[in-house]
Amino acid sequence: MNLLTNFPLWASLAAIFFAQFIKVPIQYIALRRLDWSLLTSTGGMPSSHSAAVTALSTGVALEAGIDSAVFAVSAIFAIITMFEATGVRRQAGEQAVVLNQLVTDFNKFIDEAKVWQKKPEQEKRKELKELLGHKPIEVFFGGLSGIFLTILLYFL
Repeated sequence: MNLLTNFPLWASLAAIFFAQFIKVPIQYIALRRLDWSLLTSTGGMPSSHSAAVTALSTGVALEAGIDSAVFAVSAIFAIITMFEATGVRRQAGEQAVVLNQLVTDFNKFIDEAKVWQKKPEQEKRKELKELLGHKPIEVFFGGLSGIFLTILLYFL
């Protein structure tokens, strides 16, 4: 299949960009804070990983059929990816929260023990990424957005 006409690939890429972009207005509506760094961040609503793999599977289903071997591969890939996003990656994010608190507490102890050069907190340390994984609802809506966007693109 020619790369430029590979519909499942382009639908999946479109779903990634859509999910990443929509995070900015969703956060603005929820928190009244405009944060453009969400365009390239992990975690958050909706899951771009889920959007990508469900768009891929939907595109494959539309082109090759749900009885094809390639759809079976893409569906299992999507299930594993979405399960992992709510499991291992989420747990890693929760552990990062605890580790960041330990670093904060340690730095506070050092500051109180002796007076040393005062630097902005950003220069003292880089915090571990706490938004690695997704809540199940984020994965669900990421998956839905991938499916609906792919169906819309297919019929356009």
